[in-house]
Amino acid sequence: MCNVAARSVVVGLGLLLVGIGSGAAVATSPTKQEIRRAIDTTRKGVQVPAHERFTLPNGLTVILMPRKEVPLIAVSAVVRGGALADPAGEPGVASLLAGLLDKGAGKRDAFAFADAVAGVGGSFGAGASTESIAVGGEFMSRDRVLMIELLADALQRPRLDATEFGKLRDRQVELIKAAKDSDPSSLLTEYGRAFLFGDHPFARPVDGSETSLAGLQHADVVAFHKTQFGADRVTLVFAGDLDVAWMRKAVTAAFGNWQRATGSLPTLQAAPRVTGRRVLLVDAPGSVQTYFWIANVGVDRRYAGRPALDLVNTLYGGRFTSILNTELRIKSGLSYGASSGFSRGSVPGEFAIRSFVLTENTGKAIDLALKTLAALRTDTIAPDMLESARAYVLGQYPLRLETAAHWAATLGDLELYRLPLSYIEGYGPSLEAVDVAATRAVVADAFPEPDNGVIVMIGDAQKIRADAMRLGPVTEMPLTAPVFVPADAAKSK
Repeated sequence: MCNVAARSVVVGLGLLLVGIGSGAAVATSPTKQEIRRAIDTTRKGVQVPAHERFTLPNGLTVILMPRKEVPLIAVSAVVRGGALADPAGEPGVASLLAGLLDKGAGKRDAFAFADAVAGVGGSFGAGASTESIAVGGEFMSRDRVLMIELLADALQRPRLDATEFGKLRDRQVELIKAAKDSDPSSLLTEYGRAFLFGDHPFARPVDGSETSLAGLQHADVVAFHKTQFGADRVTLVFAGDLDVAWMRKAVTAAFGNWQRATGSLPTLQAAPRVTGRRVLLVDAPGSVQTYFWIANVGVDRRYAGRPALDLVNTLYGGRFTSILNTELRIKSGLSYGASSGFSRGSVPGEFAIRSFVLTENTGKAIDLALKTLAALRTDTIAPDMLESARAYVLGQYPLRLETAAHWAATLGDLELYRLPLSYIEGYGPSLEAVDVAATRAVVADAFPEPDNGVIVMIGDAQKIRADAMRLGPVTEMPLTAPVFVPADAAKSK
C-alpha cells in the first residue's frame, strides 16, 4: 500500500512462491508454443541453476548464482523480522525504516544516493513485509563495485534522516486516507487480517494505521535499525553476470565487519482457526459499492499438500475462468470480479475470498460466494477440470523463474522460510502426481467451511446492515476511524 513503488523494485518478494497456483498474472502473455515448452519443462522438474552458498563468520548468508545471458546483476537482500519485529502497539516502524534505506546512506544524502543509482541506469528499492524487510535492485555488471557499495551503505549505514522520516510518515498516513476516499478495496486485507487474527502478530498492518503512525517517532526507526539489523539476520543473493571469486571477495570486504543483531526475533505461533462466523461492517456512507472479504486461517509455506492445494485454488478462485469468478461475474453478473488465495508464511496465514459488487447486490453475492465454498467441499472435482488446472499451473511456473532477478528473489525466499531446493525442483513432478483423491483431501483440510470464519464488508452500512446481521454477529465501525478494527474486536477470538 504505502511503499508500492519501492516494493515493485524488489521483484515482489514472495511473489514467486505465494503466487504460484494462485492465478497471479504474468507480465506478458506467453505464446502457445512458450506455454507448451514451459509445461514440458515443469513436468521434468525445474532445475535450480548452479550457485554457491556460504556464511561469513558474523552470520551473514551469501548466495552467488552466475547467469551470463545479459550483462546485469540482480541483488536481493532479505532481513529477517519485518513487521513482526515492530514494537508492541507500534505497527509501521519496519515499513518506515524500509522506506528510508535509500533516502541517504553512507556519504550520500537522499539526492546523491538516487543520483548514483539513476546515473548508471540501475534500480534500487526496499519494502517491508510481515516477516522480512527486502532490499533489491539491478545494475549493469560493469557497475558491480557501485552496487555493492550502495547496498552495504543502505543496510549498514542508512542516514535515517529525521526530515525524510517525517515526510515518509506523513505520506503513509495520507495514502491510507486517500485509499479510504477512492479505493477502499486496497485496504480489505488490512481490515480483514486485523479482524481475523485478533491479537496475533499477523493482525498488525505492515504499513501501520493512522493511529499507530501518528504516534511513531524518529527514534523508533533508529532503535529498530540498531537492534533488528545485523549480519546474522541477512541473506544476500546475487544473480547474473558475475564472477564468483571476485564477488565472494568483494562481499566479504563490504560486509565482513558487520556486527550481529542485538535484538531478539519474535517467536511465531500458529493462530487458531475461527469457529462460527462473525462480521466486520465498515461504514462508508454513500458508497455505491460493497467490498467484501471472506476468510479463515489457512496453511503455511511447508504445507505438505501444496501441489494439490495450488491446483484446487486455481480451479476455485485463482484464474479468470475459476468457479468463483464464473459464478459471481460471468453467470450471475453480480460481481465485477472475484478471486481467492492463500497467504502462506512461517505459520498459517489466511485463505481469503475477495470481491466487490453494487450495493444492492451485496447479500446475493456473498451468499453465492459462500455457496460455491460449500459446493467445493461436497462436490468432486472432475478429472478434466483437474487436468485443465494442472496444465495452467505447469505452464505458468517456469515463466516466473526466467530472469536473474526472479532467481535472486526466489533463493532469498527459500532462505527466509528455510525451504529446501526441492521446493522448486520437485514442484512439477509433485503436480503431476496429484489425483482427484488428493484434491478432496486438501479441500477438507485447508479450505474453510462456509459457516466458520470472518466476513469483512466495506460499504454503506445503512443499506447493507441487514445483510451483515443475517450473516453473523456484527462489529461495526466507520471507515473514517483511524484504526482497522475496534479495540474490543482486536482481542483473541
